[in-house]
Amino acid sequence: MRTLKVALLGCGVVGTEVARIMTTQAADLEARIGARVELAGVAVRRANRPRPGVPEHLLTTDATGLVKRDDIDVVIEVIGGIEPARSLILGAFDSGASVVSANKALLAAEGAALHAAAGRAGVDLYYEAAVAGAIPLIRPLRESLAGDKVNRVLGIVNGTTNFILDKMDSTGAGYSEALEEATALGYAEADPTADVEGFDAAAKAAILAGIAFHTRVTAADVFREGITEVTAADIASAKAMGCVVKLLAICERSADGASVTARVHPAMIPLTHPLANVRGAYNAVFVEADAAGQLMFYGPGAGGAPTASAVLGDLVAVCRNKLAGSTGPGESAYAQLTVNPMDDVVTRYHVSLDVADKAGVLAQVATVFAEHGVSIDTVRQTGREGDASLVVVTHRAADAALSATVTALRSLDNVRGVASIMRVEGE
Repeated sequence: MRTLKVALLGCGVVGTEVARIMTTQAADLEARIGARVELAGVAVRRANRPRPGVPEHLLTTDATGLVKRDDIDVVIEVIGGIEPARSLILGAFDSGASVVSANKALLAAEGAALHAAAGRAGVDLYYEAAVAGAIPLIRPLRESLAGDKVNRVLGIVNGTTNFILDKMDSTGAGYSEALEEATALGYAEADPTADVEGFDAAAKAAILAGIAFHTRVTAADVFREGITEVTAADIASAKAMGCVVKLLAICERSADGASVTARVHPAMIPLTHPLANVRGAYNAVFVEADAAGQLMFYGPGAGGAPTASAVLGDLVAVCRNKLAGSTGPGESAYAQLTVNPMDDVVTRYHVSLDVADKAGVLAQVATVFAEHGVSIDTVRQTGREGDASLVVVTHRAADAALSATVTALRSLDNVRGVASIMRVEGE
């Protein structure tokens, strides 16, 4: 029986789980693939660091030498970042090895170039683990729904931010307190910037949009807004509307089908929406297609074992392709749709203003909205001792129109400040 040799790049939380599963479930993997799979080497930064369950003789600090070995059939890359991951993956392709990656940042930035290199080399590039951890999402989009027309992908794709917002909603905590708890529990990194500022979710949105719409979309094309400005007052306002705040990744096709948009930002969604009940560090994604209708994918979106599950699923598929002398689906970017900027996006808005508690202020504010073509759905005003809070919820409007409205509102003498602006989705 043939033995397929695998090189593992990175042995952190995910890499360690990948090595453990490959070892403890070797017989099952062999039965499913039809060939033995051997972990031939593990590239790490520091070889002297203890890694329980990973044989020391497999560790090497020479990642380049490992991927260029002529006996390596598959390279698993779980080190993250752009470099050296990009160079190592290209080196693996040059050596005739297929690649399984969990690197959303690299794929969102260099996906087209990597797919092209894999195509030239006649090998596979699989990356189910790059988006939503253990949740099967990439393969359903690029294989199961390949015969359908996907119109929208909407979801929660970052567990850290979902945990923080969920804690703010359920306990009344502020952002800082919720982040501190997320860090203590291991849900947030020591530097949480990639998560809380939306970079992680934006990379995933780019990957999902590219696959769903058969169009090249990079992270630079995705509008990004994090959760650091979300306050306890925003959470309370959402509750008053029967909503909850979530950081959403939204990729959608325009009504005429000629363009797409991709965005990541906090939004209020109704409590009746299924995404409102996604709690803690879990992820969930809705896919809307012409024939299939609405599909929902739900599960743990991060963590060593869940992400390793997705990596191993790709490993099985890639190894089967190796044995069959074939490759799986590559990049599909034939549609070449235009990626529209955020200014063109139409949605509802929740605008909270600090105003003077005087007669005629509401009329002034309403006039500004009307002058910019933004229709008001509801208004709620509370105030005491000369100060007031005015909450305006709009009907659907373009982002550019809302921005112009807010700029004009700031110039009014009786408007003392714009407390917050948040989009309203899911209706």
